[in-house]
Amino acid sequence: MQKLNLPEYTFRTKSAGGKQLIFDSIRKKFVVLTPEEWVRQNFIKYLKLEKKYPETLMAVEKQIMVNQKQRRFDLLIYLRNGQPHLIAEFKAPGVKITQDAFDQVVRYNMSLRVQKVVVSNGLQHFACEIDYVKNSFVYLPEIPEFCEGCREDGKGFS
Repeated sequence: MQKLNLPEYTFRTKSAGGKQLIFDSIRKKFVVLTPEEWVRQNFIKYLKLEKKYPETLMAVEKQIMVNQKQRRFDLLIYLRNGQPHLIAEFKAPGVKITQDAFDQVVRYNMSLRVQKVVVSNGLQHFACEIDYVKNSFVYLPEIPEFCEGCREDGKGFS
Protein backbone atom coordinates (compact mmCIF):
# COMPACT_ATOMS: atom_id res chain seq x y z
CA MET A 1 0.00 0.00 0.00
CA GLN A 2 0.97 3.60 -0.56
CA LYS A 3 3.08 5.46 2.00
CA LEU A 4 0.95 8.05 3.78
CA ASN A 5 1.66 11.37 5.45
CA LEU A 6 1.40 9.65 8.85
CA PRO A 7 3.84 7.73 11.03
CA GLU A 8 4.42 4.15 9.86
CA TYR A 9 2.57 1.48 11.82
CA THR A 10 2.41 -2.29 11.72
CA PHE A 11 -0.83 -4.14 11.03
CA ARG A 12 -2.14 -7.68 11.04
CA THR A 13 -2.90 -8.64 7.45
CA LYS A 14 -3.77 -11.83 5.62
CA SER A 15 -4.96 -13.07 2.24
CA ALA A 16 -8.28 -14.83 1.79
CA GLY A 17 -10.29 -15.55 -1.32
CA GLY A 18 -7.77 -13.72 -3.47
CA LYS A 19 -8.14 -10.52 -1.43
CA GLN A 20 -5.81 -8.80 0.97
CA LEU A 21 -7.37 -8.22 4.42
CA ILE A 22 -6.39 -5.99 7.34
CA PHE A 23 -7.46 -6.43 10.95
CA ASP A 24 -9.67 -3.61 12.22
CA SER A 25 -9.14 -3.37 15.98
CA ILE A 26 -12.34 -1.34 16.41
CA ARG A 27 -14.65 -3.73 14.56
CA LYS A 28 -12.61 -6.72 15.84
CA LYS A 29 -12.45 -8.41 12.45
CA PHE A 30 -10.51 -8.59 9.20
CA VAL A 31 -11.81 -6.30 6.44
CA VAL A 32 -10.87 -5.93 2.78
CA LEU A 33 -7.78 -3.76 2.42
CA THR A 34 -8.82 -1.05 -0.03
CA PRO A 35 -6.88 2.22 -0.40
CA GLU A 36 -9.55 4.00 1.68
CA GLU A 37 -9.38 1.30 4.36
CA TRP A 38 -5.60 1.73 4.43
CA VAL A 39 -6.09 5.42 5.22
CA ARG A 40 -8.73 4.65 7.88
CA GLN A 41 -6.60 2.04 9.67
CA ASN A 42 -3.51 4.24 9.66
CA PHE A 43 -5.51 7.21 10.90
CA ILE A 44 -7.09 5.17 13.70
CA LYS A 45 -3.60 4.16 14.87
CA TYR A 46 -2.46 7.77 14.58
CA LEU A 47 -5.36 9.02 16.69
CA LYS A 48 -4.87 6.26 19.24
CA LEU A 49 -1.06 6.35 19.56
CA GLU A 50 -0.15 9.96 18.78
CA LYS A 51 -3.26 11.90 19.81
CA LYS A 52 -4.29 9.64 22.73
CA TYR A 53 -7.89 8.96 21.61
CA PRO A 54 -9.13 5.84 23.44
CA GLU A 55 -10.00 3.04 21.05
CA THR A 56 -13.00 2.22 23.27
CA LEU A 57 -14.59 5.56 22.33
CA MET A 58 -14.27 4.95 18.56
CA ALA A 59 -16.98 3.68 16.22
CA VAL A 60 -16.30 2.68 12.60
CA GLU A 61 -18.78 2.52 9.72
CA LYS A 62 -21.96 2.74 11.75
CA GLN A 63 -25.26 3.73 10.20
CA ILE A 64 -27.00 7.00 11.03
CA MET A 65 -30.14 8.64 9.69
CA VAL A 66 -29.65 11.88 7.73
CA ASN A 67 -32.80 13.47 6.26
CA GLN A 68 -34.67 10.15 6.52
CA LYS A 69 -31.87 8.37 4.63
CA GLN A 70 -29.47 5.81 6.02
CA ARG A 71 -25.85 6.89 5.79
CA ARG A 72 -22.63 5.37 7.10
CA PHE A 73 -19.85 7.42 8.67
CA ASP A 74 -16.17 6.40 8.46
CA LEU A 75 -15.15 7.14 12.05
CA LEU A 76 -16.90 8.71 15.02
CA ILE A 77 -15.26 9.36 18.36
CA TYR A 78 -17.28 9.95 21.50
CA LEU A 79 -16.50 11.72 24.75
CA ARG A 80 -16.64 9.54 27.88
CA ASN A 81 -20.16 10.84 28.59
CA GLY A 82 -21.37 9.32 25.31
CA GLN A 83 -21.64 12.58 23.37
CA PRO A 84 -20.32 12.45 19.78
CA HIS A 85 -17.13 14.53 19.67
CA LEU A 86 -15.20 14.04 16.41
CA ILE A 87 -16.28 12.71 13.03
CA ALA A 88 -13.80 11.74 10.33
CA GLU A 89 -14.26 11.07 6.64
CA PHE A 90 -11.56 9.19 4.77
CA LYS A 91 -10.77 9.03 1.08
CA ALA A 92 -8.25 6.94 -0.83
CA PRO A 93 -4.85 8.63 -1.32
CA GLY A 94 -5.61 9.13 -5.02
CA VAL A 95 -8.82 11.01 -4.25
CA LYS A 96 -8.43 14.76 -3.97
CA ILE A 97 -9.97 16.37 -0.88
CA THR A 98 -12.71 18.63 -2.24
CA GLN A 99 -15.59 20.67 -0.94
CA ASP A 100 -17.79 17.62 -1.65
CA ALA A 101 -15.89 15.62 0.98
CA PHE A 102 -16.48 18.36 3.54
CA ASP A 103 -20.12 18.66 2.52
CA GLN A 104 -20.56 14.91 3.04
CA VAL A 105 -19.21 14.98 6.58
CA VAL A 106 -21.14 18.16 7.40
CA ARG A 107 -24.39 16.46 6.29
CA TYR A 108 -23.62 13.56 8.63
CA ASN A 109 -22.88 16.03 11.37
CA MET A 110 -26.32 17.65 11.17
CA SER A 111 -27.75 14.82 13.27
CA LEU A 112 -24.62 14.21 15.39
CA ARG A 113 -23.54 17.79 16.22
CA VAL A 114 -19.87 16.99 16.89
CA GLN A 115 -17.37 19.68 17.80
CA LYS A 116 -14.58 18.50 15.53
CA VAL A 117 -14.53 17.37 11.89
CA VAL A 118 -11.59 15.69 10.14
CA VAL A 119 -11.22 14.83 6.46
CA SER A 120 -8.15 12.97 5.19
CA ASN A 121 -6.91 11.05 2.18
CA GLY A 122 -3.82 9.97 4.11
CA LEU A 123 -1.68 12.56 2.36
CA GLN A 124 -3.60 15.69 3.31
CA HIS A 125 -5.47 16.11 6.59
CA PHE A 126 -7.95 18.85 7.39
CA ALA A 127 -9.58 19.50 10.74
CA CYS A 128 -12.06 22.10 11.86
CA GLU A 129 -13.92 22.97 15.02
CA ILE A 130 -17.59 23.91 14.87
CA ASP A 131 -19.13 26.62 17.02
CA TYR A 132 -22.88 26.03 17.14
CA VAL A 133 -23.56 29.23 19.10
CA LYS A 134 -21.94 31.41 16.44
CA ASN A 135 -23.01 29.05 13.62
CA SER A 136 -19.44 29.01 12.30
CA PHE A 137 -16.33 26.89 12.08
CA VAL A 138 -12.60 27.44 12.14
CA TYR A 139 -9.88 25.32 10.54
CA LEU A 140 -7.43 23.89 13.05
CA PRO A 141 -3.67 23.92 12.43
CA GLU A 142 -3.45 20.23 13.38
CA ILE A 143 -5.55 17.29 14.50
CA PRO A 144 -6.42 17.97 18.16
CA GLU A 145 -5.38 15.66 20.97
CA PHE A 146 -8.03 13.87 23.01
CA CYS A 147 -9.21 16.00 25.91
CA GLU A 148 -9.58 13.60 28.84
CA GLY A 149 -11.34 16.08 31.10
CA CYS A 150 -13.40 17.88 28.48
CA ARG A 151 -16.82 19.20 29.27
CA GLU A 152 -19.78 17.97 27.27
CA ASP A 153 -19.12 20.69 24.69
CA GLY A 154 -15.61 19.30 24.16
CA LYS A 155 -13.84 22.36 25.53
CA GLY A 156 -12.02 23.02 28.77
CA PHE A 157 -12.39 20.98 31.89
CA SER A 158 -15.55 20.04 33.72
